[in-house]
Amino acid sequence: MNKELEGRTPLACLYHWERTRPDAVHLIQPVGGGEVVEYRWKQILDEVRRMAAHLRSLALPPQSQIALLGKNSAHWMMADWAIWMAGHVTVPLYPTLNAETVRYILSHSDSKLLFVGKLDDWAAMQGGVPAQMPLIRLPLAPDAGGETWNAIIARTAPLPGEPDRRLDEMATIVYTSGSTGQPKGVMQSFASFSLCGTLLQQLFPLSVEDRMLSYLPLAHVAERLVVQNNSTYHGFQVYFAESQASFVADLRRARPTLFFSVPRLWTKFQLAVCDKLPLKKQKILFRIPVLGKRVKRKILEQLGLQCVRYAFTGAAPLPEPTVAWYRGLGLELLEAYGMSENFAYSHFTRPGDAKIGYVGPPNPGVECRIGEMGEILVKSPAQMMGYYKAPEATAEALTSDGYFRTGDMGEIDADGRLRITGRVKELFKTSKGKYVAPVPIENKLGAHPRLEVVCVGGANQAATFALALLSEDSRRHLANGGDRAEIEAELAALMQEVNATLDPHEELQFIAVVKEVWSIDNGFLTPTMKVRRNVVEKHYEPSQAAWYRARKPVLWEAG
Repeated sequence: MNKELEGRTPLACLYHWERTRPDAVHLIQPVGGGEVVEYRWKQILDEVRRMAAHLRSLALPPQSQIALLGKNSAHWMMADWAIWMAGHVTVPLYPTLNAETVRYILSHSDSKLLFVGKLDDWAAMQGGVPAQMPLIRLPLAPDAGGETWNAIIARTAPLPGEPDRRLDEMATIVYTSGSTGQPKGVMQSFASFSLCGTLLQQLFPLSVEDRMLSYLPLAHVAERLVVQNNSTYHGFQVYFAESQASFVADLRRARPTLFFSVPRLWTKFQLAVCDKLPLKKQKILFRIPVLGKRVKRKILEQLGLQCVRYAFTGAAPLPEPTVAWYRGLGLELLEAYGMSENFAYSHFTRPGDAKIGYVGPPNPGVECRIGEMGEILVKSPAQMMGYYKAPEATAEALTSDGYFRTGDMGEIDADGRLRITGRVKELFKTSKGKYVAPVPIENKLGAHPRLEVVCVGGANQAATFALALLSEDSRRHLANGGDRAEIEAELAALMQEVNATLDPHEELQFIAVVKEVWSIDNGFLTPTMKVRRNVVEKHYEPSQAAWYRARKPVLWEAG
């Protein structure tokens, strides 16, 4: 870590790299057909300065909100920096939102202008953009109207000097992904970016020699912290993914030394390997001393993960067998825990000190304790400035001594490591009047390779039940004429096995296998692939009475 950048803003970091490493490649962007464009610090800052000058020419009120809608790209980051350099505030929007949510965020945030970037379905969002809102199209964006980035920077002189911002100024308003209810606007200052950019170095030493692949939404604080902000402070290279179909090729191109993913994708990687090399055969090969090492190395190379020094997983618990499988390959998955309200700076598992099921001790400068109802309370140096236009909600979110009420339930072991045990707000009562925490049950079921996503319900019912989406491998197996009775028997046995570990009032009456694939696009999952519990419950509520009457351990085609 360059000492010169401690306590400085991200803009100060940009000027530092512009001066000291002007010809170093920082961003690598696929543009289709296997081609990529490399952006060096000198070119990046030239484009950012020109766009910042244009934004200033619009004479918007100081610190105006400017929205940024698009998939991850080199110009997404450049637009973010240009907004800051011009003296304004970035409002990132997820690239999978529907028109109604786009309309709400643009209105609620008082955004004055919208950058539109690379998108898969602009038509589904366009209706949410006011007709009078000015648009600027980034390279790779659909034809959304407005001016293009390239046209603007071609005619605009670069902003001179090194205009900076105060650390206590608001840098961004991040709208929560909305797993329950309407998203809230989390205000974060430049101080949060600065603290995270320097304090994480104490846990994971980074340098200009590192590489990352950016593919999880930059609108989410985790990707913005781990990838964009870390690369801004430490100067390492960032590669971007072209599409879902090219993801493995993108990963192999990047050969990341740092890699961050979410449980669902870690599981998909594992299933893809096991589809080609079954677990039984892996176990035999791994036991052969020399050959076993070669096979493990080959698997990591096929995934593009052979150079990874630090591998992170977050957003939800990862099944223990999956963690063990990766560790068997020599890849230590480090669990991370954080929220938009603390810029994802809360807990990280330390290398060599992992304990399965735990997210590690508090990060440097973070305080954590367990409050009423087992709720996790966190005080982070990257704590939010508050919720935009919601002082009452801000006050409710904090304790009298300044701890953030996470809404998660947890426990802390003797070594200070935190374990997430559920959600306070997701507790529900059965008709027997006893509370059930669904998340621990979902984790036990979700560890089975037949299942991809699970949602446990049963509020005001005599017994609980589980909605389950089969894994992609299992769905393909059935589509190719596979034996459904075999899967049904496995799920029935799984339910019996899980029930044996539960209290009587928690025991599942049945597993309902859904026919509709839960995805980000249809609104069942958040952009970080968490289940939108309220959406799922509402969708399947009309079927519940018939399921209970059926009295079968496994039901098919639910929904």
